[in-house]
Amino acid sequence: MAIFSKSLTKTDITKKLSFPTKSLKYLPCFGIGHALDLHVRDESGHVWTFRCIIRKKNHPKPVLTKGWRKFASSKHLDAGDKIIFYEQEDEATGAKYKIEVKKSIKLFGAILGYLP
Repeated sequence: MAIFSKSLTKTDITKKLSFPTKSLKYLPCFGIGHALDLHVRDESGHVWTFRCIIRKKNHPKPVLTKGWRKFASSKHLDAGDKIIFYEQEDEATGAKYKIEVKKSIKLFGAILGYLP
């Protein structure tokens, strides 16, 4: 089941990925410290560890920090690309989540669609 999907911004790629607060109900309880590590499998089967924190200033919002920029860099993500984040347990790897990347197809700066 998809937890969220998002078209990425420059900030999402270069700093941290913020995602909808309503998605928190699909993640384990945060408890003390408001941070947890998520083990996420990509399309190739590689397992990534992302630190998920809840931003406390202004409007509380979940963000992926540690591990996210390395993932974005390795996948050559650009603004306009799309990710889909799923709740999907993989017994072989121990990952509880899956992330899928859809590269955008652009013509003169306009997004025409996405590659699988």
